[in-house]
Amino acid sequence: MTGRESRDREEQGRSAADRASGLVPTGSDTTVARPGLCSVTFRRLPAAEVARRAAEAGLEVVEWGADVHAPPGDPDTVRAAREASDRYGLTCCSYGSYFRATRGERAEFPGIARAAVLLGAPRVRVWAGGVGSLTATPQERSGTAACLREAARVAADHGLELALEFHSRTLTDTVASTVRLLDEVGADNLRTYWQPPQDAPDEEALAGLSELVERVSAVHVFSWWPGNRRLRLADREDLWTGVFELLNERRVPLEALLEFVPGDDPAVLAREADTLRRVAARR
Repeated sequence: MTGRESRDREEQGRSAADRASGLVPTGSDTTVARPGLCSVTFRRLPAAEVARRAAEAGLEVVEWGADVHAPPGDPDTVRAAREASDRYGLTCCSYGSYFRATRGERAEFPGIARAAVLLGAPRVRVWAGGVGSLTATPQERSGTAACLREAARVAADHGLELALEFHSRTLTDTVASTVRLLDEVGADNLRTYWQPPQDAPDEEALAGLSELVERVSAVHVFSWWPGNRRLRLADREDLWTGVFELLNERRVPLEALLEFVPGDDPAVLAREADTLRRVAARR
């Protein structure tokens, strides 16, 4: 039995109990977050190299990006990404699409869903339009909600979940707009990601996560300050300790995905992964 097969068997046994209770056990050395990597962190590396480095850093899951490593119109490349995950014992937790839920894109989503299935991803990351919540017209907002509703229906037909990118210049640029959009779409298989808003102080970022936490399926983990200056994860350790305290109290499994390491340098991945595991487990 391979290491991955053994881990999968153990997880299957745990997941049955978890589904029955809706909870996972927690404690001082326990985290609900599986540590992973967004492949877009290393766009310049081939998928096999991304997977190898993630596995060597002790990460468990990967979100394959649709821009380089798993484009939806290239099934051979998608298969290669899946094979890389399997070879190095990683689980593909999500497909990082660039579907923005605009009316002109609606016909593209079935192809994205098929690519996600081929990749073995249970979830597709999508975007909430292309304009911010303060500038979007009512027609733009309702159009994006309708497009997401249709995408959620297609995703459900393929056994997939969706998650919104929590990002500036979209309808998920604030917590309030994100909650409103989720309610407007009204799809059981649509949730959201979370990441610290740019230039938000720790207290403000944590307050926002606290409001949204019940609807979060994954977090993108990075330390930027000020602006988009990329720091070591440890440089904002207080923020990330607070994030994982909130997530661990919630006691529902999700993924914590490293993204945008300093200098886009693969050599720092092991260090960043060590910090992630430490703060996630509150050790």
